[in-house]
Amino acid sequence: MLNQRLEVTVRNARPSDAPALARIFRESWRLAYTGILPANHLEHEIQRRDATWWRRAIAAEHNLLVVEHGEHIAGYATCGRARGGRRDTGEIYELYLAPIYQGIGIGEYLFEACRATLDRLGLERLIVWALVENERARAFYVRCGGRATRKACVRFGNAVNARIAYEW
Repeated sequence: MLNQRLEVTVRNARPSDAPALARIFRESWRLAYTGILPANHLEHEIQRRDATWWRRAIAAEHNLLVVEHGEHIAGYATCGRARGGRRDTGEIYELYLAPIYQGIGIGEYLFEACRATLDRLGLERLIVWALVENERARAFYVRCGGRATRKACVRFGNAVNARIAYEW
């Protein structure tokens, strides 16, 4: 068996990353949410988050991280103070990898970089929300040590989906 090391780097996003982030968003959302979200809502979100949208997000978002595998951007994450949560709680808002990079350990690097970012902000607790039907995401957060603590509903277009909070 070949012993290969992952060449992984996590850094802050740059404006030049925008086309890659648009592609990763499109590919990862289609893989994760086809059959879960209404098709028209899914396609609307994908079209909305084009390279122009990502350039604006990079300029405005201080905690938008990208993970690189060698020379290629493999995924991204955003994190910060939890929405509607306790003052000591941080949240990972989004964490997505291009499908080709899923399941090989790169997501854990990105997850830990988010945790380090939240630690630097003085946030002691962490919450992440995942749709109940997104079994890949739920399994990932369990592998990272999260425990399911509560459920809520979220609306996507005309559909209502259940989501689960994982906390550390």
